[in-house]
Amino acid sequence: MTRRRYIAAALAVVMLISATLSGFVGGATAQEGDRPTLRFGVNAADLATLDPHFASGTQDRTVVDMVFNGLVRFVPGNSAEIEPDLATAIPEPETVDGKQVWTFQIREGVMCHPGPDSEAYELTADDVVSSLQKSADSERSAFAGDYAGMTVEKVDDYTVAITMDSPLSDILFLPKVANYSGGFIVCAQAVDAMGDEAFKTHPVGTGPFMFENYTPQNSVVLVANDDYFRGAPKLGGVEVRYMPDTSSRELGLQAGELDVAAGLNEAQWVERINAEGNLIADVFGVAEAVFINLNVTQEPLDDPLVREAIALAVSPDEHAALRGAPVSENIYSVVPAQQMPGGLTAEEAAAAGVVYEQNLERARELLTEAGHPDGFTIDLVTSEMTDYRANYEVLQAELAEIGITLNLTVVDHATMHEQIREDVNPIVIYVAFRPNADVYLTNFFHSDSIVVDGASPITNFAHYSGVDDLIESARAETDPEAQAELWRRANIQIQKDLAALPLYMQNLVYARAQGVDYGHELISIPALYPQITELTTVER
Repeated sequence: MTRRRYIAAALAVVMLISATLSGFVGGATAQEGDRPTLRFGVNAADLATLDPHFASGTQDRTVVDMVFNGLVRFVPGNSAEIEPDLATAIPEPETVDGKQVWTFQIREGVMCHPGPDSEAYELTADDVVSSLQKSADSERSAFAGDYAGMTVEKVDDYTVAITMDSPLSDILFLPKVANYSGGFIVCAQAVDAMGDEAFKTHPVGTGPFMFENYTPQNSVVLVANDDYFRGAPKLGGVEVRYMPDTSSRELGLQAGELDVAAGLNEAQWVERINAEGNLIADVFGVAEAVFINLNVTQEPLDDPLVREAIALAVSPDEHAALRGAPVSENIYSVVPAQQMPGGLTAEEAAAAGVVYEQNLERARELLTEAGHPDGFTIDLVTSEMTDYRANYEVLQAELAEIGITLNLTVVDHATMHEQIREDVNPIVIYVAFRPNADVYLTNFFHSDSIVVDGASPITNFAHYSGVDDLIESARAETDPEAQAELWRRANIQIQKDLAALPLYMQNLVYARAQGVDYGHELISIPALYPQITELTTVER
Protein backbone atom coordinates (compact mmCIF):
# COMPACT_ATOMS: atom_id res chain seq x y z
CA MET A 1 0.00 0.00 0.00
CA THR A 2 1.38 3.47 -0.89
CA ARG A 3 1.78 6.04 1.87
CA ARG A 4 -1.07 8.13 0.38
CA ARG A 5 -3.39 5.13 0.31
CA TYR A 6 -2.39 4.22 3.84
CA ILE A 7 -3.23 7.72 5.05
CA ALA A 8 -6.53 7.66 3.17
CA ALA A 9 -7.43 4.30 4.68
CA ALA A 10 -6.54 5.52 8.17
CA LEU A 11 -8.66 8.64 7.71
CA ALA A 12 -11.55 6.51 6.53
CA VAL A 13 -11.36 4.43 9.71
CA VAL A 14 -11.27 7.56 11.88
CA MET A 15 -14.24 9.03 10.00
CA LEU A 16 -16.17 5.79 10.40
CA ILE A 17 -15.51 5.67 14.13
CA SER A 18 -16.43 9.35 14.44
CA ALA A 19 -19.66 8.74 12.61
CA THR A 20 -20.44 5.78 14.82
CA LEU A 21 -19.78 7.71 18.00
CA SER A 22 -21.76 10.74 16.85
CA GLY A 23 -24.73 8.45 16.33
CA PHE A 24 -25.10 7.81 20.05
CA VAL A 25 -28.20 9.32 21.57
CA GLY A 26 -27.26 12.10 23.96
CA GLY A 27 -24.27 13.23 21.92
CA ALA A 28 -20.67 13.80 22.92
CA THR A 29 -21.34 17.13 24.62
CA ALA A 30 -24.49 16.28 26.54
CA GLN A 31 -24.47 17.94 29.96
CA GLU A 32 -26.73 18.89 32.83
CA GLY A 33 -26.39 22.62 33.46
CA ASP A 34 -22.69 23.51 33.61
CA ARG A 35 -21.69 20.02 34.66
CA PRO A 36 -20.26 17.68 32.02
CA THR A 37 -21.74 14.32 31.17
CA LEU A 38 -19.22 11.51 31.41
CA ARG A 39 -19.18 9.34 28.27
CA PHE A 40 -18.54 5.70 29.07
CA GLY A 41 -17.90 2.97 26.48
CA VAL A 42 -18.78 -0.50 27.78
CA ASN A 43 -17.79 -3.85 26.30
CA ALA A 44 -21.21 -5.09 25.22
CA ALA A 45 -23.60 -4.80 22.30
CA ASP A 46 -26.58 -4.03 24.52
CA LEU A 47 -27.98 -4.34 28.01
CA ALA A 48 -29.71 -7.47 29.27
CA THR A 49 -31.64 -5.97 32.19
CA LEU A 50 -31.47 -2.98 34.49
CA ASP A 51 -33.44 -4.71 37.23
CA PRO A 52 -30.62 -5.03 39.80
CA HIS A 53 -32.03 -8.32 41.06
CA PHE A 54 -31.38 -9.90 37.66
CA ALA A 55 -28.30 -7.91 36.57
CA SER A 56 -25.35 -10.28 36.21
CA GLY A 57 -23.48 -9.04 33.13
CA THR A 58 -20.82 -6.39 33.71
CA GLN A 59 -22.61 -3.92 31.43
CA ASP A 60 -25.74 -4.19 33.60
CA ARG A 61 -23.93 -4.13 36.94
CA THR A 62 -22.25 -0.91 35.77
CA VAL A 63 -25.53 0.94 35.32
CA VAL A 64 -27.42 -0.37 38.35
CA ASP A 65 -24.50 0.53 40.62
CA MET A 66 -25.03 4.21 39.76
CA VAL A 67 -28.82 4.09 40.22
CA PHE A 68 -29.32 2.06 43.41
CA ASN A 69 -28.09 1.80 47.01
CA GLY A 70 -27.97 -0.97 49.61
CA LEU A 71 -28.55 -0.85 53.35
CA VAL A 72 -24.77 -0.94 53.57
CA ARG A 73 -22.16 -0.50 50.88
CA PHE A 74 -18.70 -1.56 49.93
CA VAL A 75 -16.60 1.59 50.31
CA PRO A 76 -16.13 3.07 46.81
CA GLY A 77 -12.94 1.70 45.34
CA ASN A 78 -12.23 -0.72 48.20
CA SER A 79 -14.46 -3.72 48.82
CA ALA A 80 -12.43 -4.74 51.88
CA GLU A 81 -14.37 -2.13 53.85
CA ILE A 82 -18.13 -1.91 54.41
CA GLU A 83 -19.96 1.17 55.68
CA PRO A 84 -23.59 2.28 56.13
CA ASP A 85 -25.48 3.27 53.00
CA LEU A 86 -29.26 3.63 53.31
CA ALA A 87 -28.91 2.50 56.92
CA THR A 88 -27.64 4.93 59.52
CA ALA A 89 -25.28 2.37 61.06
CA ILE A 90 -24.20 -1.27 60.84
CA PRO A 91 -25.96 -3.02 63.73
CA GLU A 92 -24.76 -5.86 65.92
CA PRO A 93 -27.01 -8.91 65.61
CA GLU A 94 -29.13 -10.02 68.55
CA THR A 95 -30.61 -13.39 69.45
CA VAL A 96 -34.40 -13.31 69.78
CA ASP A 97 -36.34 -16.51 70.44
CA GLY A 98 -33.30 -18.51 69.37
CA LYS A 99 -32.89 -16.72 66.03
CA GLN A 100 -30.44 -14.11 64.84
CA VAL A 101 -31.97 -10.66 64.27
CA TRP A 102 -30.35 -7.67 62.55
CA THR A 103 -32.20 -4.39 63.14
CA PHE A 104 -31.47 -1.54 60.71
CA GLN A 105 -32.38 2.11 61.13
CA ILE A 106 -33.11 3.74 57.75
CA ARG A 107 -31.87 7.23 56.90
CA GLU A 108 -34.67 9.79 56.88
CA GLY A 109 -35.08 12.05 53.86
CA VAL A 110 -33.70 9.66 51.23
CA MET A 111 -35.64 10.27 48.02
CA CYS A 112 -36.66 7.70 45.43
CA HIS A 113 -36.23 8.92 41.87
CA PRO A 114 -39.38 9.70 39.90
CA GLY A 115 -40.50 6.87 37.63
CA PRO A 116 -42.52 6.79 34.42
CA ASP A 117 -45.72 6.26 36.42
CA SER A 118 -44.72 7.54 39.87
CA GLU A 119 -43.54 10.75 41.49
CA ALA A 120 -40.40 11.10 43.59
CA TYR A 121 -41.08 10.10 47.20
CA GLU A 122 -39.27 9.39 50.46
CA LEU A 123 -37.86 5.89 50.88
CA THR A 124 -39.16 4.09 53.98
CA ALA A 125 -39.03 0.68 55.60
CA ASP A 126 -41.85 -0.42 53.28
CA ASP A 127 -39.49 -0.14 50.30
CA VAL A 128 -36.74 -2.08 52.07
CA VAL A 129 -39.09 -4.89 53.06
CA SER A 130 -40.63 -5.07 49.57
CA SER A 131 -37.21 -5.02 47.89
CA LEU A 132 -35.66 -7.79 49.99
CA GLN A 133 -38.78 -9.89 49.57
CA LYS A 134 -38.43 -9.42 45.80
CA SER A 135 -34.79 -10.53 46.04
CA ALA A 136 -35.90 -13.71 47.77
CA ASP A 137 -38.54 -14.54 45.14
CA SER A 138 -37.13 -16.84 42.44
CA GLU A 139 -39.74 -15.50 39.98
CA ARG A 140 -38.51 -11.94 40.50
CA SER A 141 -34.80 -12.36 41.23
CA ALA A 142 -31.81 -14.30 39.94
CA PHE A 143 -30.32 -14.28 43.44
CA ALA A 144 -33.21 -15.74 45.42
CA GLY A 145 -31.07 -18.58 46.73
CA ASP A 146 -28.94 -16.07 48.64
CA TYR A 147 -32.00 -15.01 50.68
CA ALA A 148 -33.33 -18.39 51.78
CA GLY A 149 -33.99 -18.52 55.52
CA MET A 150 -34.40 -14.74 55.80
CA THR A 151 -37.52 -12.96 57.07
CA VAL A 152 -37.84 -9.18 56.70
CA GLU A 153 -40.27 -7.15 58.78
CA LYS A 154 -41.12 -3.48 59.18
CA VAL A 155 -40.79 -2.26 62.78
CA ASP A 156 -41.72 1.34 62.01
CA ASP A 157 -41.34 3.72 59.06
CA TYR A 158 -37.56 3.90 59.48
CA THR A 159 -36.74 0.56 61.12
CA VAL A 160 -36.42 -2.90 59.57
CA ALA A 161 -35.76 -6.19 61.35
CA ILE A 162 -34.13 -9.04 59.41
CA THR A 163 -34.40 -12.45 61.04
CA MET A 164 -32.19 -15.35 59.98
CA ASP A 165 -33.31 -18.93 60.55
CA SER A 166 -29.65 -19.81 61.09
CA PRO A 167 -27.07 -17.33 62.40
CA LEU A 168 -24.55 -15.94 59.94
CA SER A 169 -21.18 -14.33 60.48
CA ASP A 170 -20.74 -10.71 59.41
CA ILE A 171 -18.73 -11.81 56.38
CA LEU A 172 -21.72 -13.79 55.08
CA PHE A 173 -24.63 -11.60 56.15
CA LEU A 174 -23.57 -8.07 55.25
CA PRO A 175 -23.00 -8.70 51.51
CA LYS A 176 -26.65 -9.82 51.29
CA VAL A 177 -27.79 -6.30 52.20
CA ALA A 178 -24.95 -4.41 50.50
CA ASN A 179 -24.96 -2.57 47.17
CA TYR A 180 -24.52 -5.76 45.19
CA SER A 181 -26.98 -8.06 43.36
CA GLY A 182 -30.03 -8.76 45.53
CA GLY A 183 -28.89 -6.26 48.16
CA PHE A 184 -29.80 -3.27 46.00
CA ILE A 185 -32.96 -1.61 47.33
CA VAL A 186 -35.57 -0.84 44.67
CA CYS A 187 -38.36 1.70 45.09
CA ALA A 188 -41.52 -0.31 45.63
CA GLN A 189 -44.04 2.31 44.51
CA ALA A 190 -42.26 2.76 41.18
CA VAL A 191 -41.99 -0.99 40.57
CA ASP A 192 -45.64 -1.54 41.48
CA ALA A 193 -46.75 1.29 39.22
CA MET A 194 -44.89 0.18 36.07
CA GLY A 195 -44.62 -3.58 36.64
CA ASP A 196 -41.59 -5.86 36.70
CA GLU A 197 -41.22 -6.07 32.92
CA ALA A 198 -41.04 -2.31 32.37
CA PHE A 199 -38.68 -2.01 35.34
CA LYS A 200 -36.08 -4.02 33.42
CA THR A 201 -35.48 -1.05 31.12
CA HIS A 202 -36.49 1.81 33.43
CA PRO A 203 -34.77 1.39 36.80
CA VAL A 204 -35.85 3.57 39.71
CA GLY A 205 -33.64 3.79 42.78
CA THR A 206 -32.11 6.27 45.21
CA GLY A 207 -28.56 6.55 43.83
CA PRO A 208 -26.55 9.55 42.62
CA PHE A 209 -27.80 9.16 39.03
CA MET A 210 -31.31 8.73 37.64
CA PHE A 211 -32.41 6.89 34.53
CA GLU A 212 -33.19 9.24 31.61
CA ASN A 213 -33.52 7.06 28.50
CA TYR A 214 -32.45 3.86 26.79
CA THR A 215 -31.84 3.32 23.08
CA PRO A 216 -31.46 -0.39 22.27
CA GLN A 217 -27.98 -1.42 21.09
CA ASN A 218 -26.89 2.16 21.53
CA SER A 219 -26.87 3.74 24.96
CA VAL A 220 -28.35 4.37 28.38
CA VAL A 221 -28.39 7.98 29.55
CA LEU A 222 -28.38 8.80 33.27
CA VAL A 223 -28.76 12.28 34.75
CA ALA A 224 -27.62 13.70 38.07
CA ASN A 225 -29.87 13.17 41.09
CA ASP A 226 -29.52 16.53 42.79
CA ASP A 227 -31.56 15.26 45.74
CA TYR A 228 -29.04 12.50 46.45
CA PHE A 229 -28.58 12.14 50.20
CA ARG A 230 -24.79 12.39 49.97
CA GLY A 231 -25.00 15.59 47.91
CA ALA A 232 -25.56 16.54 44.30
CA PRO A 233 -23.17 14.81 41.84
CA LYS A 234 -20.34 16.83 40.31
CA LEU A 235 -21.23 15.33 36.93
CA GLY A 236 -24.35 16.32 35.05
CA GLY A 237 -24.88 12.72 34.06
CA VAL A 238 -23.39 9.59 32.55
CA GLU A 239 -23.92 8.30 29.02
CA VAL A 240 -23.24 4.57 28.86
CA ARG A 241 -22.51 3.56 25.26
CA TYR A 242 -22.70 -0.04 24.09
CA MET A 243 -19.53 -0.67 22.09
CA PRO A 244 -18.50 -4.34 21.85
CA ASP A 245 -15.49 -3.60 19.63
CA THR A 246 -12.31 -2.82 21.56
CA SER A 247 -10.77 -0.83 18.70
CA SER A 248 -13.82 1.42 18.51
CA ARG A 249 -13.65 2.16 22.23
CA GLU A 250 -9.93 2.85 22.04
CA LEU A 251 -10.30 5.18 19.07
CA GLY A 252 -13.17 6.91 20.85
CA LEU A 253 -10.87 7.64 23.77
CA GLN A 254 -8.07 8.85 21.52
CA ALA A 255 -10.45 11.12 19.61
CA GLY A 256 -11.84 12.65 22.81
CA GLU A 257 -15.30 11.21 22.13
CA LEU A 258 -15.17 8.99 25.24
CA ASP A 259 -13.96 9.74 28.75
CA VAL A 260 -13.82 6.17 30.10
CA ALA A 261 -13.90 2.82 28.35
CA ALA A 262 -13.61 -0.85 29.16
CA GLY A 263 -10.15 -1.94 28.15
CA LEU A 264 -8.66 -5.13 26.82
CA ASN A 265 -7.71 -7.45 29.68
CA GLU A 266 -4.19 -7.95 28.39
CA ALA A 267 -0.91 -6.77 29.86
CA GLN A 268 0.40 -5.64 26.45
CA TRP A 269 -2.67 -3.47 25.88
CA VAL A 270 -2.20 -1.81 29.28
CA GLU A 271 1.44 -1.07 28.54
CA ARG A 272 0.64 0.37 25.12
CA ILE A 273 -2.14 2.65 26.37
CA ASN A 274 -0.02 3.99 29.23
CA ALA A 275 2.87 4.63 26.83
CA GLU A 276 0.76 6.94 24.67
CA GLY A 277 0.83 9.73 27.26
CA ASN A 278 -2.70 11.13 26.87
CA LEU A 279 -4.61 8.17 28.32
CA ILE A 280 -4.38 6.15 31.53
CA ALA A 281 -5.03 2.41 31.75
CA ASP A 282 -5.98 1.27 35.26
CA VAL A 283 -5.60 -2.33 36.45
CA PHE A 284 -7.49 -3.11 39.65
CA GLY A 285 -9.62 -5.65 41.50
CA VAL A 286 -11.81 -7.28 42.24
CA ALA A 287 -10.29 -10.02 40.19
CA GLU A 288 -12.82 -12.31 38.56
CA ALA A 289 -12.34 -16.07 38.62
CA VAL A 290 -12.34 -17.75 35.21
CA PHE A 291 -13.34 -21.42 35.32
CA ILE A 292 -14.86 -24.25 33.31
CA ASN A 293 -18.12 -25.87 34.43
CA LEU A 294 -18.82 -29.44 33.27
CA ASN A 295 -22.39 -30.78 33.32
CA VAL A 296 -21.94 -33.98 35.32
CA THR A 297 -25.41 -35.30 34.37
CA GLN A 298 -25.32 -34.98 30.57
CA GLU A 299 -23.79 -37.56 28.25
CA PRO A 300 -20.94 -37.97 27.60
CA LEU A 301 -19.77 -35.67 30.42
CA ASP A 302 -21.62 -37.77 32.99
CA ASP A 303 -18.73 -40.24 32.69
CA PRO A 304 -15.92 -39.29 35.14
CA LEU A 305 -13.35 -40.67 32.67
CA VAL A 306 -14.49 -38.15 30.04
CA ARG A 307 -14.32 -35.28 32.52
CA GLU A 308 -10.83 -36.35 33.59
CA ALA A 309 -9.76 -36.51 29.94
CA ILE A 310 -10.98 -32.95 29.47
CA ALA A 311 -9.14 -31.85 32.62
CA LEU A 312 -5.90 -33.39 31.33
CA ALA A 313 -6.31 -31.67 27.97
CA VAL A 314 -6.60 -28.22 29.52
CA SER A 315 -3.63 -26.02 30.39
CA PRO A 316 -4.57 -23.21 32.80
CA ASP A 317 -1.27 -21.54 31.91
CA GLU A 318 -2.36 -21.26 28.27
CA HIS A 319 -5.59 -19.59 29.32
CA ALA A 320 -3.85 -17.25 31.76
CA ALA A 321 -1.38 -16.28 29.02
CA LEU A 322 -4.28 -14.66 27.16
CA ARG A 323 -4.05 -11.88 29.71
CA GLY A 324 -0.54 -11.90 31.19
CA ALA A 325 0.67 -10.47 34.50
CA PRO A 326 -0.38 -8.27 36.25
CA VAL A 327 -3.79 -8.74 34.66
CA SER A 328 -4.00 -12.50 35.30
CA GLU A 329 -2.88 -14.89 38.02
CA ASN A 330 -3.37 -18.65 38.30
CA ILE A 331 -5.94 -20.02 40.76
CA TYR A 332 -6.30 -23.53 42.15
CA SER A 333 -9.99 -23.54 43.06
CA VAL A 334 -13.03 -21.65 41.82
CA VAL A 335 -12.84 -19.66 45.06
CA PRO A 336 -9.61 -17.63 44.63
CA ALA A 337 -7.45 -18.11 47.72
CA GLN A 338 -5.65 -14.85 46.92
CA GLN A 339 -8.85 -12.88 47.52
CA MET A 340 -10.80 -14.60 50.28
CA PRO A 341 -10.78 -17.35 52.90
CA GLY A 342 -11.82 -20.82 51.78
CA GLY A 343 -9.96 -21.06 48.49
CA LEU A 344 -7.11 -23.46 47.76
CA THR A 345 -3.49 -22.41 47.41
CA ALA A 346 -1.27 -24.22 44.91
CA GLU A 347 0.24 -26.22 47.76
CA GLU A 348 -3.14 -27.17 49.23
CA ALA A 349 -4.54 -28.23 45.86
CA ALA A 350 -1.45 -30.33 45.11
CA ALA A 351 -1.59 -32.00 48.53
CA ALA A 352 -5.26 -32.86 47.93
CA GLY A 353 -4.47 -34.33 44.51
CA VAL A 354 -6.67 -31.92 42.58
CA VAL A 355 -4.10 -30.28 40.32
CA TYR A 356 -4.52 -31.75 36.83
CA GLU A 357 -1.34 -31.21 34.83
CA GLN A 358 -1.85 -31.27 31.05
CA ASN A 359 -1.20 -34.78 29.70
CA LEU A 360 -2.61 -35.28 26.21
CA GLU A 361 -1.53 -38.89 25.85
CA ARG A 362 -3.28 -39.91 29.06
CA ALA A 363 -6.33 -37.87 28.07
CA ARG A 364 -6.64 -39.81 24.80
CA GLU A 365 -6.30 -43.10 26.71
CA LEU A 366 -9.11 -42.09 29.06
CA LEU A 367 -11.41 -41.22 26.16
CA THR A 368 -10.74 -44.64 24.65
CA GLU A 369 -11.47 -46.32 27.99
CA ALA A 370 -14.72 -44.37 28.12
CA GLY A 371 -15.74 -45.70 24.71
CA HIS A 372 -14.87 -42.64 22.65
CA PRO A 373 -11.68 -43.56 20.75
CA ASP A 374 -12.64 -41.14 17.97
CA GLY A 375 -13.80 -38.43 20.32
CA PHE A 376 -17.16 -36.67 19.98
CA THR A 377 -18.70 -33.30 19.10
CA ILE A 378 -20.31 -30.71 21.38
CA ASP A 379 -22.16 -27.55 20.30
CA LEU A 380 -21.64 -24.49 22.50
CA VAL A 381 -22.52 -20.80 22.48
CA THR A 382 -20.03 -18.12 23.51
CA SER A 383 -20.30 -14.41 24.09
CA GLU A 384 -18.71 -12.04 21.62
CA MET A 385 -16.81 -10.56 24.59
CA THR A 386 -13.11 -11.34 24.51
CA ASP A 387 -13.10 -12.65 28.09
CA TYR A 388 -15.37 -15.47 27.01
CA ARG A 389 -14.70 -15.97 23.33
CA ALA A 390 -10.90 -16.18 23.64
CA ASN A 391 -11.12 -18.77 26.42
CA TYR A 392 -13.62 -20.88 24.48
CA GLU A 393 -11.34 -20.74 21.44
CA VAL A 394 -8.34 -21.89 23.49
CA LEU A 395 -10.47 -24.69 24.93
CA GLN A 396 -11.60 -25.60 21.42
CA ALA A 397 -7.96 -26.00 20.33
CA GLU A 398 -7.03 -27.95 23.48
CA LEU A 399 -9.87 -30.46 23.14
CA ALA A 400 -9.23 -30.88 19.41
CA GLU A 401 -5.87 -32.37 20.41
CA ILE A 402 -7.68 -35.32 22.00
CA GLY A 403 -10.40 -35.70 19.37
CA ILE A 404 -13.19 -33.64 20.94
CA THR A 405 -14.72 -31.13 18.54
CA LEU A 406 -16.31 -27.97 19.93
CA ASN A 407 -18.61 -26.15 17.52
CA LEU A 408 -18.81 -22.56 18.75
CA THR A 409 -21.61 -20.16 17.95
CA VAL A 410 -20.85 -16.53 18.82
CA VAL A 411 -23.77 -14.50 20.20
CA ASP A 412 -24.02 -11.15 21.95
CA HIS A 413 -23.18 -11.15 25.63
CA ALA A 414 -26.74 -10.81 26.93
CA THR A 415 -27.93 -13.67 24.72
CA MET A 416 -25.16 -15.94 25.99
CA HIS A 417 -26.16 -15.27 29.59
CA GLU A 418 -29.77 -16.03 28.73
CA GLN A 419 -28.98 -19.23 26.84
CA ILE A 420 -26.57 -20.76 29.35
CA ARG A 421 -29.24 -20.25 32.02
CA GLU A 422 -31.57 -22.22 29.76
CA ASP A 423 -29.02 -25.08 29.94
CA VAL A 424 -27.86 -24.83 26.32
CA ASN A 425 -24.18 -25.47 27.08
CA PRO A 426 -22.95 -28.73 28.64
CA ILE A 427 -19.61 -26.95 29.07
CA VAL A 428 -19.76 -23.40 30.41
CA ILE A 429 -16.79 -21.09 30.79
CA TYR A 430 -17.73 -18.44 33.30
CA VAL A 431 -16.04 -15.25 34.48
CA ALA A 432 -17.26 -14.20 37.91
CA PHE A 433 -16.58 -12.33 41.10
CA ARG A 434 -18.56 -13.14 44.21
CA PRO A 435 -18.06 -11.41 47.56
CA ASN A 436 -17.22 -14.52 49.59
CA ALA A 437 -16.75 -18.28 49.31
CA ASP A 438 -20.32 -19.03 50.37
CA VAL A 439 -21.76 -17.09 47.45
CA TYR A 440 -19.35 -18.69 44.95
CA LEU A 441 -20.11 -22.19 46.21
CA THR A 442 -23.84 -21.67 46.65
CA ASN A 443 -24.39 -20.03 43.29
CA PHE A 444 -22.32 -22.48 41.27
CA PHE A 445 -22.38 -25.78 43.17
CA HIS A 446 -25.38 -26.08 45.51
CA SER A 447 -28.16 -28.25 44.12
CA ASP A 448 -30.76 -25.53 44.76
CA SER A 449 -28.90 -23.35 42.23
CA ILE A 450 -29.00 -25.83 39.32
CA VAL A 451 -30.07 -23.98 36.20
CA VAL A 452 -33.67 -24.54 35.06
CA ASP A 453 -34.52 -27.33 37.52
CA GLY A 454 -33.08 -26.13 40.84
CA ALA A 455 -35.27 -24.93 43.69
CA SER A 456 -33.74 -21.46 43.17
CA PRO A 457 -31.95 -21.63 39.79
CA ILE A 458 -28.85 -19.46 39.62
CA THR A 459 -25.64 -20.61 37.95
CA ASN A 460 -25.06 -24.27 38.83
CA PHE A 461 -24.29 -25.18 35.22
CA ALA A 462 -22.60 -28.40 36.37
CA HIS A 463 -25.87 -29.84 37.74
CA TYR A 464 -23.74 -30.78 40.73
CA SER A 465 -24.99 -31.72 44.20
CA GLY A 466 -21.94 -33.22 45.86
CA VAL A 467 -21.14 -30.52 48.43
CA ASP A 468 -24.55 -29.34 49.69
CA ASP A 469 -23.80 -30.50 53.24
CA LEU A 470 -20.41 -28.79 53.33
CA ILE A 471 -21.84 -25.51 52.00
CA GLU A 472 -24.66 -25.53 54.52
CA SER A 473 -22.39 -26.49 57.41
CA ALA A 474 -19.97 -23.71 56.54
CA ARG A 475 -22.81 -21.21 56.32
CA ALA A 476 -23.95 -22.11 59.81
CA GLU A 477 -20.40 -22.02 61.24
CA THR A 478 -19.55 -18.78 63.06
CA ASP A 479 -15.89 -19.61 63.79
CA PRO A 480 -13.93 -18.10 60.85
CA GLU A 481 -11.19 -20.75 60.77
CA ALA A 482 -13.61 -23.68 60.94
CA GLN A 483 -15.76 -22.03 58.29
CA ALA A 484 -12.81 -21.57 55.92
CA GLU A 485 -11.79 -25.21 56.40
CA LEU A 486 -15.27 -26.39 55.36
CA TRP A 487 -15.06 -24.22 52.25
CA ARG A 488 -11.66 -25.69 51.40
CA ARG A 489 -13.08 -29.20 51.76
CA ALA A 490 -15.93 -28.27 49.40
CA ASN A 491 -13.49 -26.93 46.81
CA ILE A 492 -11.43 -30.13 47.00
CA GLN A 493 -14.50 -32.31 46.50
CA ILE A 494 -15.72 -30.24 43.53
CA GLN A 495 -12.38 -30.73 41.83
CA LYS A 496 -12.15 -34.41 42.72
CA ASP A 497 -15.55 -34.86 41.09
CA LEU A 498 -14.42 -32.70 38.16
CA ALA A 499 -17.53 -30.52 38.23
CA ALA A 500 -15.33 -27.50 37.55
CA LEU A 501 -11.81 -26.67 36.40
CA PRO A 502 -10.28 -23.45 37.75
CA LEU A 503 -8.20 -21.55 35.20
CA TYR A 504 -7.07 -18.14 36.47
CA MET A 505 -8.31 -14.89 37.92
CA GLN A 506 -8.20 -11.65 36.01
CA ASN A 507 -8.11 -8.08 37.24
CA LEU A 508 -10.24 -5.38 35.70
CA VAL A 509 -8.79 -3.11 33.01
CA TYR A 510 -10.32 0.27 32.15
CA ALA A 511 -8.85 3.25 30.32
CA ARG A 512 -9.65 6.92 30.92
CA ALA A 513 -8.77 10.36 29.73
CA GLN A 514 -6.33 12.20 31.95
CA GLY A 515 -9.06 14.62 33.01
CA VAL A 516 -11.13 11.91 34.71
CA ASP A 517 -10.98 11.71 38.51
CA TYR A 518 -13.15 8.93 39.95
CA GLY A 519 -13.05 10.48 43.42
CA HIS A 520 -11.58 7.35 45.04
CA GLU A 521 -8.68 4.93 44.71
CA LEU A 522 -9.12 1.90 42.50
CA ILE A 523 -8.33 -1.09 44.70
CA SER A 524 -11.17 -3.62 44.51
CA ILE A 525 -14.69 -2.96 43.22
CA PRO A 526 -17.43 -5.66 43.20
CA ALA A 527 -19.43 -3.70 40.61
CA LEU A 528 -16.71 -4.63 38.07
CA TYR A 529 -16.09 -1.14 36.73
CA PRO A 530 -14.19 1.89 38.11
CA GLN A 531 -17.35 3.14 39.89
CA ILE A 532 -18.90 6.49 39.08
CA THR A 533 -20.16 8.31 42.18
CA GLU A 534 -21.31 11.78 43.15
CA LEU A 535 -17.62 12.70 43.59
CA THR A 536 -16.49 11.73 40.09
CA THR A 537 -15.31 14.60 37.87
CA VAL A 538 -14.08 15.07 34.33
CA GLU A 539 -12.16 18.00 32.85
CA ARG A 540 -11.78 18.34 29.10
